[in-house]
Amino acid sequence: MSDAQVRPINLALQGGGSHGAFTWGVLDKLLEDGRVGFDGISATSAGAMNAVVYAYGQMRGGADGARQALHDFWQRISRSAAFYNPLTLTPLERMMGIQPEQSSAFVAFESLTRTFSPYQLNPLNINPLRDVLAACVDFAQLKHCKSSKVFLSATNIRTGNVRIFPNSQLSIDAVLASACLPSLFQAIEIEGAFYWDGGYMGNPSLFPLFYSTDSRDVVVVHINPIFSPDIPRSAAEIADRVNEITFNSALLKEFRAVAFVTKLIVDGWIKDEYRSKLRHMLMHSIRADDALVPLGAASKFNCDWRFLTDLRDRGRATATQWLAENFIHLGKRATVDLAEEYLNPHDS
Repeated sequence: MSDAQVRPINLALQGGGSHGAFTWGVLDKLLEDGRVGFDGISATSAGAMNAVVYAYGQMRGGADGARQALHDFWQRISRSAAFYNPLTLTPLERMMGIQPEQSSAFVAFESLTRTFSPYQLNPLNINPLRDVLAACVDFAQLKHCKSSKVFLSATNIRTGNVRIFPNSQLSIDAVLASACLPSLFQAIEIEGAFYWDGGYMGNPSLFPLFYSTDSRDVVVVHINPIFSPDIPRSAAEIADRVNEITFNSALLKEFRAVAFVTKLIVDGWIKDEYRSKLRHMLMHSIRADDALVPLGAASKFNCDWRFLTDLRDRGRATATQWLAENFIHLGKRATVDLAEEYLNPHDS
């Protein structure tokens, strides 16, 4: 397919631990399909890792290079996690059919992280993700990347504001800041400021895509289910739902803002002299609700290769269906009715 036939889109990639392998699958399918190109990518946490690995792979080897880079990154994640994974089952637990999130190791891990801070549990500040990122991405080169616009979100601890790291500020520390869960890792210091996971204030942030890219299409890849069919009753189910709501809250607020501005533009409430200053963005969603709802939050720590490749395959299947239903609408109209879903929500 010629470049003239490729439709540019923006991507917004959520974070969610090992569930980011679902996003790997989505990216893999979009790259394999070849009908869309990525103008800008805004990302958080695991989404940030996918974003920088994609951008570096694409810069060095095009679509095929990006696909291979993503595969190699997640494989390294799996191998590294073999030494740190709290979901590891003992042989007896495997024989008894115990689920990973019920393992003795994970129960102990949860108890420790709720009682002690990472400054106490990990005083040397060892983070295996640092070595994986260093092996997969040359950030000195990536800072000068011209083929991908990347925007990573992190939360400034002192101000509570989101900070966006663009291409020129990309580094291992920027990615680790975007993925810094405060119960697991010490805060990441960058230029005298300290950061936690970007998911608290932007999972991911959409506004950089509005101001710094050319494409009006924004495709959000959700890996934190928005809708839950059941009322949580057990302690684990309640914790899972709180996790999902917490890491969707900032994105939903941005959705409402986009829906409001879109309504002002479409309904003609903006004077002509101001209308040119506002962009009518076309919003789309690739949602993992059906694929990931059955998985608890504890599975976000599961980096078993079979689990990761299963998530990848679920992402590929979801992206295949999304392309079949929505590709023809790119550049023409939104495929998500933000006003209906977020300005006029229906309780049910």
